[in-house]
Amino acid sequence: MASPSTSKQIIGEFIELLSKKVPTPGGGAAAAVGAAVGAAAANMSACYTQRKKDKESGAAEKANNLIAATDLEKYLKAADDDAEAYADLQRTWKDSKMSQEEKTKIEARALAVPVDLLETCHSNILNIKEFLPHCNPNITSDAKVGVHQLAGAARAAFQTAMVNSPPEEEKKRLKELLKEIRKIEDEILDLE
Repeated sequence: MASPSTSKQIIGEFIELLSKKVPTPGGGAAAAVGAAVGAAAANMSACYTQRKKDKESGAAEKANNLIAATDLEKYLKAADDDAEAYADLQRTWKDSKMSQEEKTKIEARALAVPVDLLETCHSNILNIKEFLPHCNPNITSDAKVGVHQLAGAARAAFQTAMVNSPPEEEKKRLKELLKEIRKIEDEILDLE
């Protein structure tokens, strides 16, 4: 039974389906939905940075840049892409007539989906970090929630990528992105 597009589901339905013994949605979709929630929280803080004084100071322009750089639908599409990639990957385990070329292509896509999600989270976190000093001070907590939610989603996407056995160089590159994300989180938490 195919589940409806993630963007069309009620959040409760998605969570209920995620909790079941079904192949999808799985961890990759959970990461993508978590990222969408984080990005949306940060965008909300940008929407509240539109006061007259924000426009005069240039803060509203920084807020608009954050909103323009954030593609919420891309995160939800990543949840669906993960489900499709996993279904294709399952076929490689069962179809003895499938060519090695097709298997390799399917395996590459199964890895590419969580890698792209992690990279998108990283990019969005950098954009939020740039915006934070200009954020309406009454709502910076929501921008920070966005960073933390996106950071968790990036770590979850990393775990999904690891299941797909990336080359060592790719693992190293992804770990470096996660370290940069952690540094940003630590700065936000004033831990350094």
